[in-house]
Amino acid sequence: MSRLLPIIILMALVFSCKTVKQSKSHYSISKESVLQDIAVVNNKWQTDNKAEVRAFWDAAAYHIGNIEAYHATENEAYLAFSQKWAAHNQWMGAKSTNPDEWKFSYGERDDYVLFGDWQACFQVYIDLNKLNPAPYKTARALEVMNYEVNTEEHKYWWWIDGLFMVMPVMPRMYELTGDNIYLEKLNEYYAYTKSLTYDEEAGLWYRDKKYIYPQHTTNSGKKDFWSRGNGWVIAAHARTLDLLPKSEPHYDEYAEVLTKMAENLKACQQQEGYWTRSLLDPQQAPGPETSGTAFFTYGILWGINNGLLDAKTYSPVVEQAWNYLSETAIQNDGTLGYVQPIGERAVPGQVVNEQSTSDFGVGAFLLAASEMVKYLDNQ
Repeated sequence: MSRLLPIIILMALVFSCKTVKQSKSHYSISKESVLQDIAVVNNKWQTDNKAEVRAFWDAAAYHIGNIEAYHATENEAYLAFSQKWAAHNQWMGAKSTNPDEWKFSYGERDDYVLFGDWQACFQVYIDLNKLNPAPYKTARALEVMNYEVNTEEHKYWWWIDGLFMVMPVMPRMYELTGDNIYLEKLNEYYAYTKSLTYDEEAGLWYRDKKYIYPQHTTNSGKKDFWSRGNGWVIAAHARTLDLLPKSEPHYDEYAEVLTKMAENLKACQQQEGYWTRSLLDPQQAPGPETSGTAFFTYGILWGINNGLLDAKTYSPVVEQAWNYLSETAIQNDGTLGYVQPIGERAVPGQVVNEQSTSDFGVGAFLLAASEMVKYLDNQ
């Protein structure tokens, strides 16, 4: 019997581990488990990917989440990874030094300095500068954004992703300079995007003017609101409101949009906790999608944590969403799966599975996880 005892104990432990894994969806969320999920996902990403990549929107979205993960965990390796990325890019976005050639339509060359996808990095640089100030860290952000806000143009954010890329830059520039022009231009640019893409009835946003109903519909004729696009928007509002003075004249407008979005997102969340790629037509591209779900989780959590959203009403939403993110999206090796690839709409038939991952998806997850830590601290 004594020889059998270790085997019996081992079998019991194996059975116990399998039971815990299978029934994990019923567990209560703890701060420790969320921090563990941050470590699993972010350590996997940083192990598999180098920091020395360009300062375009996708990498910037990752580093925006990574900085929040650093604040949540105090893991110095996370901070070092973003610092290495910033230094590699010389603390710049697009690198043209001739303002006469600067453009803001879509472009990946260095002359598209005014294109928002090249400006998301300024959020990271300014946040890094807050931790350890040095003029070179914000010099390019100051040069580019000062030039931009002193032009007559107001159509810089012509697609809703641009709200996430640049909207939160503006209160950071206001903090950095004390110049109210950044808050004024924030609303001027925002008003243009809202007039073009916001559906007041649905409380959701079209990706850009190509997708406005009824010019564009889902295959079944419904309004087509792209999940990640609306994720960019609610996250943009949260990150902007987080730094915006409550006395700012348009604070209440931004807050109202966030609360209305949360209300409508609550209504179209799937039973499993995720949101499908086309929010009001799950059959357009069925199945789980992580990036939109993570951004929604972050935005709604931020609303709860900052008193804009009723905790009793929205806690079930974020907890069910977190259950999906933690249980289904994170794979055994730490890969964050079910992230729709780069695109601009819900694509029927597009394969999104457990191995579909990306830098911006991980960034969205880290934002949600870091805000979940704050939520749990408040309980």
